[in-house]
Amino acid sequence: MLTAADESARLVSLFDVEHDVSVGEFQRLAHAAIDEVLAAGRTPVVTGGSGLYLRAALADIELPPPPAPGARERWETVYDEGPAEAHALLAELDLEAASRVHANDRRRVVRALELAEAGSSLAGDALWSTDTRHPTLVFGLDLPDDVLDVRIAVRASEMLERGVVAEAQAALNRPLSASARKVMGLVDFAELDPDEARDALVANNRRLVRYQRKWLRRLPGLVTVDANRPAEDVAAEIVAAARSRGMLAS
Repeated sequence: MLTAADESARLVSLFDVEHDVSVGEFQRLAHAAIDEVLAAGRTPVVTGGSGLYLRAALADIELPPPPAPGARERWETVYDEGPAEAHALLAELDLEAASRVHANDRRRVVRALELAEAGSSLAGDALWSTDTRHPTLVFGLDLPDDVLDVRIAVRASEMLERGVVAEAQAALNRPLSASARKVMGLVDFAELDPDEARDALVANNRRLVRYQRKWLRRLPGLVTVDANRPAEDVAAEIVAAARSRGMLAS
């Protein structure tokens, strides 16, 4: 998400659910939006998204080739037949990538095997680099685990109250891209008992939060902000920090 003063968010609800957006496509759109805001003399604020998409928005990263048709499904089958054996195979194909990926991390082992087969490597990932296209400050909002757990549960219940079941069922009745089909909770809310789907969403979000927190703490130069207080106080600290580093006009 890209925002700027007196402007609405950009790159939100940009594509129909049938469109399978790639990181490369997103990177081009994000760079264009950021450059447009900067050219207008404003400060862009990039927020949200997975680690790879955030990095793609902020930097020029060389993206690996897409997997060959059917490659992902084939490697997923290899992994499911034996995670340890799949990781050992990865070590034969790309020892450096295997050293960076735990054998229990299905998604990354499969991706590393895809890349190795395509002549690339997961070890070449520039996700942790400090290089960015423009001078950038990265802020991480920190909350205690118990506060996050409560917020996740409340949000899931509110989704039920606002009609997420009907929305999910309607979405699954349409042609969906592969990425849209992976939206957390979509299939569960469409097919499971509502309470069961809500509980599954809560559990999955809690796991995701733990993963994202570990990832965030590995970012070089991260400025951690206590978010367990009123939003206006959090925003004021971020603005003050940005100004003190010459990132905003005084």
